[in-house]
Amino acid sequence: MDESKPNWERDVIVELANAGLKEQRRARRWGIFFKLFFAAYLIIFLVALVGSKSTGTLMSNKRHTALVNLAGVIADGENASANNVVSGLRSAFENENSAAVILSINSPGGSPVQSAYINSEIKRLREMYPIKPIYAVISDICASGGIYVAVAADKIFANESSIVGSIGVRMDGFGFEEAIEKLGIERRLLTAGEHKAALDPFSPENPVEKQHVQKMLNEIHQEFIEVVKEGRGEHLSDDPTLFSGLFWTGTKAMELGLIDGLGSAGYVAREVVGVEDIVDYSYQEDIFQRLAGRIGSSMGSQLRLWLEGVRLR
Repeated sequence: MDESKPNWERDVIVELANAGLKEQRRARRWGIFFKLFFAAYLIIFLVALVGSKSTGTLMSNKRHTALVNLAGVIADGENASANNVVSGLRSAFENENSAAVILSINSPGGSPVQSAYINSEIKRLREMYPIKPIYAVISDICASGGIYVAVAADKIFANESSIVGSIGVRMDGFGFEEAIEKLGIERRLLTAGEHKAALDPFSPENPVEKQHVQKMLNEIHQEFIEVVKEGRGEHLSDDPTLFSGLFWTGTKAMELGLIDGLGSAGYVAREVVGVEDIVDYSYQEDIFQRLAGRIGSSMGSQLRLWLEGVRLR
C-alpha cells in the first residue's frame, strides 16, 4: 500500500469494513443454512413417525389380516434372518385383532439353520394360537430354505409363474492347486489337526474329507426331506424328482403337492381369510436408525456442496 497517497487511512478503514461485512454475510448464510437444514429433517422425522403410527397402530386396532415379509437370502444378519422374521410373526400372532397371518416369501433360500429356526417357531405359534391360521404366499421364488419355512404353514399359495422347489443341499468351492503350481506359487499351510484344512482350495482334494462332507450334506438333505414330508403330508406326489434339487413353476408345484393353490397375498386375505384389510408386521429398522443414517449421508453431501459453493465465491 502506498502511504504517500492522501487519505490512505480512509482506504484502509473502508477495506477493513468491507472485509467485516463479507464475514458477517458468510456467517449469516451458514446460520440460515443450518436452521433450514435441521428444520427440514425435523419435519421429515415427524411425518415419518406420525405416518408409521397412523397406518400400523390404527389399522391393528381393527380386524385385519397380518402380513409378514420374508424377502431375500435367509441368513444371520440379513433382513430375512430368523430373528427378524420370527419377531414379525410373534407380533402378528399376538395381536388379538389379526384374523390370520400371511407369510409372504420371496427367497432363493439360505442357511438351513436359520430356516429351521423359523419353521420351528411357526409350529410353536400354531400350537399357541390354534384358531389363527397362517398361510405362506410365494411371489417370485421360494426355493430351498424358503420351502423349508413355507411347509410349516397351514397352506401354501403361489403364482402360476413362481419358481418353487430346489429341495436339496449344496456346498460350493474351487480347486486352485494346479493354477498356483503353474504360476510358481509355493503353498505354505500350517495346521494342528489332521483335517483342519479340509476343502482347502489350494490343496489337492482329499477323498476321505470329500466323503465326510458328502455324508454331512446327505444328513442335512434327509432332515430337509423329513421336514417337507411332515409339513405337506399326503399332499405330496410320489414323483422321484421331488427331492432331487429341481425346481418348478407354481402350476407344476401344485401338481406335485408342494403348494395348495394359486393366488397373491391380497387374494388370500380377501377370499381365504375373508378379511381384506392387511397390516404389515414385517421387521423394520428402527426409525431413529434409518433417519440417522439418512441425515448423516445427506448432511455430508449438502455440506460438501455448500463448501464448494463458498469456495467458488
